[in-house]
Amino acid sequence: MKKHFISAMLSALLFLTGCSAESSPEPVQGTFFAMDTVMDFTIYGESGLIDQSESLIASLESLVSVTDTGSELYAINQTGSGTLTGKASSLMEQALEICRRTDGALDSSIYPIVRAWGFTTGSYQVPDEAEIQALLPLVDYRKIQYDAAAGDVTLPEGMKIDLGSVAKGYAGQLVAQMLREHGVQSALLSLGGNVQTVGAKPDGSPWQIGIKDPQGEDAMMALSVEDQAVVTSGGYERYFEQDGQTYWHIMDPSTGHPADSGLISLTIVGDEGVVCDGLSTALFVMGLEKAADLWAQSGDFEAVFVTASGEVYITEGLRDRFALTEQYADTPVSVIER
Repeated sequence: MKKHFISAMLSALLFLTGCSAESSPEPVQGTFFAMDTVMDFTIYGESGLIDQSESLIASLESLVSVTDTGSELYAINQTGSGTLTGKASSLMEQALEICRRTDGALDSSIYPIVRAWGFTTGSYQVPDEAEIQALLPLVDYRKIQYDAAAGDVTLPEGMKIDLGSVAKGYAGQLVAQMLREHGVQSALLSLGGNVQTVGAKPDGSPWQIGIKDPQGEDAMMALSVEDQAVVTSGGYERYFEQDGQTYWHIMDPSTGHPADSGLISLTIVGDEGVVCDGLSTALFVMGLEKAADLWAQSGDFEAVFVTASGEVYITEGLRDRFALTEQYADTPVSVIER
């Protein structure tokens, strides 16, 4: 992994904003709850597009929710087989591709492990090691039988799948596509830890997307983005504490325990929201060295890594699109080169 050091500072940073009312149309804004998170959309277009966006996301969630008893995915998990249709089928196909690409660092069959830790139920607990070891043989995406043409899914006995690690990225991608079809040239879609942009800001300048300090409350850095997705995964997003130990929701499929890779925050930037979403989880599990190797072999994403020791690494494609906030101006930043 090639790298060298830089220092960056942004003196006046406006996060997640449009331009002034004097030079741009008024935005339509909407906030709603979906996919277990608050979504906040700013669209420079007709007012009805907020409702259309919410409906589009709701329709996807109704197909792939693991807790909605009426969803196609819920039925498959209950019976061990079934059919995914439309966008749910497309999402499954893309999820499995990311599982293969990351050699199982992302694994759509991790659901029983995540549930054992209480992250799907809200009843957080540290499972007995015997329970974890009993569930681990069920975590293997390669055992999922999936016919992409028909959408048919067959699971080994006891296996359950979850597409939550890619669903929000895919949802943002679908909404962005719909907005472009309606002539929208500028929009900012915040879906929890996922951000999807459409075009640039109305004045033509890039969106400035803030990335939180994973060990604090303030914005640590910003990325200049146009017509791309930005997805951040971090242990600070969902976690619980027990006996003085912190346990976060990002699970390592190989151990059945929260990922312990030396990273505490990982941000992916790319053209496809679903890819960014899946890779943000997978690379967090892989750790810096393996993640950097995967990036070097790829051409469809850039990344920002924050380690447990507070070091920041960015891939070279972000060199001119990255800035630290003034408060963090003295933070050393390493650039990873191919």
